[in-house]
Amino acid sequence: MLQPSGNRIPALLLLSDGKAFEGYAVGKPGKTFGEICFNTGMTGYQEIFSDPSYFGQILVATHTHIGNYGVHKDESESQQLQISGMVCRNFSETYSRFGATSSLLKAFENQGMVAMEGIDTRALVRYIREKGAMNAVIASTGESKESLLLELATWPEMAGLELSSRVSTTEPYFFGNANAPYKVAALDFGIKKSILQSLADRGCYVKVFPWDASFDDLNAFDPHGYFLSNGPGDPAVMHGVVKVVQDILTTDKPLFGICLGHQLLCLACGISTHKMFTGHRGINHPVKNLETGLSEITSQNHGFAVDTSAGDANSLVQVTHINLNDKSIEGVRVKNKKAFSVQYHPEASPGPHDSRYLFDQFVGMME
Repeated sequence: MLQPSGNRIPALLLLSDGKAFEGYAVGKPGKTFGEICFNTGMTGYQEIFSDPSYFGQILVATHTHIGNYGVHKDESESQQLQISGMVCRNFSETYSRFGATSSLLKAFENQGMVAMEGIDTRALVRYIREKGAMNAVIASTGESKESLLLELATWPEMAGLELSSRVSTTEPYFFGNANAPYKVAALDFGIKKSILQSLADRGCYVKVFPWDASFDDLNAFDPHGYFLSNGPGDPAVMHGVVKVVQDILTTDKPLFGICLGHQLLCLACGISTHKMFTGHRGINHPVKNLETGLSEITSQNHGFAVDTSAGDANSLVQVTHINLNDKSIEGVRVKNKKAFSVQYHPEASPGPHDSRYLFDQFVGMME
């Protein structure tokens, strides 16, 4: 356990296999459960913590310092923090940044976020990489490991969980200029604000629908194109949404999917998905565009993926992008349709902007 700066309440990170790490509480004292994962980004913690795709997960931040540049009112990707908990090495209660509106600690306290610092995150990440993603609990309640393990054993695994209903809008809403030249119907599985802004910046007026909206609901908007958003949980259990995607494909209107939306498009084309060992989370993942031969550095956040062999063998789609680290499928195009998707985040908030051309490609299809 690393030494804290000042007085801290002791906290425990306990993994479902019994591995324990000791540290100190940050934010709200208490306990929280979720699947543990790590993000390798060196900046953008506010955007990451507010990304609905992280719902249900305890996030390990691998960068040494978290909170040092505070919180900016315009940099949240949703209305609230979405992670279940956070683990870091050093948490900064003070901050220095022009335009920051508060400390990250204040944001944690205001939203009841349970987190901890003082852990050797290098050792923790190496352990997760060797053992795989698993459920965990952060607790500063003084409970015994035995008691926490019993409670942890009842926590549901991420595989088989439908979580979009927990983060999606409950009522349709509009984003962008009503006089924009293109209308886009977007299914919200946990959509990020920066994705909507990327569409609006390119002349799209977006109507955002709840995750379980019907095809008739979407079609009544008479859109020029359809969008499938990112989001948390297991796509394989979202059978009703897959049927809606199949109905969208019959319109032959442009369709663009990102992250969970990519997985749902692939499922609609008969390609299976699977739970990854640790997932891809960071802002430096290399991806190759097989159609142009060019590579791009991408922002990623996903724990499920499209089955590579099934994707390569599928006659309905053309694989367009691959991950250069593990050769997994990062993008597909549906043959003879104006439909495509990518596993990564082209809006890249945070991250490099190498892939924002994909939004231009989508708008180009609607012209």
